[in-house]
Amino acid sequence: MTETQLRQDIIDVARQFTCQELSVGKSGNVSVRYGDGCLITPSALSYDQLETADIVHLDLQGNVSNEKQLPSSEWHFHCGIYKQRNDVNAVIHMHSTYCTALACAHKYIPAFHYMVAVGGGKDIPLVPYALFGTEELSNHVVAGLTNRNACLLANHGVVIVGGDLHNTFNLAEEVENLAKQYCEVLKIGQPEILCDSEMDEVLEKFKSYGKRL
Repeated sequence: MTETQLRQDIIDVARQFTCQELSVGKSGNVSVRYGDGCLITPSALSYDQLETADIVHLDLQGNVSNEKQLPSSEWHFHCGIYKQRNDVNAVIHMHSTYCTALACAHKYIPAFHYMVAVGGGKDIPLVPYALFGTEELSNHVVAGLTNRNACLLANHGVVIVGGDLHNTFNLAEEVENLAKQYCEVLKIGQPEILCDSEMDEVLEKFKSYGKRL
């Protein structure tokens, strides 16, 4: 895809946040890997106002390439993820209702349902709180995503990563749905958690899930 197409894809996904009620106002941010750096949503600009020229190009050290907007304040963990994970080409950060509710209660998402494995492991972890837009928060997020494709940020929200923007957004929707289901289960009582061997079976099966001959 051309740089212009990638910029438009970022805008389209960011606008879906509101349509899908995954984030409101100016909260959340989106990026894609591009060349030796990334393209990322700008700081403090409503998604419905975005134009392709507003999407910011920066290298993985956070240096901006002559753009008219500042990058999202969370560029630290976007760049940190790309430096740590060569398999990641898109990052989405949201303040979606149910993921954020669990994060504010300092609860991770355990294997209450086998679909938790979509996050890449046997749970969707919670990383410690740190001030937004800091290297400290970036370090927590990068550590939390070492063997996962999603993690909750204490008192903050959720980060989801993937191989491309389309699949990353689909995963973001799935993780928010799992968070909603888990919140509903907690209203009834403590869920029965699948054991490690059961989740190992799911993770193994997911390796070929959806593939075609």
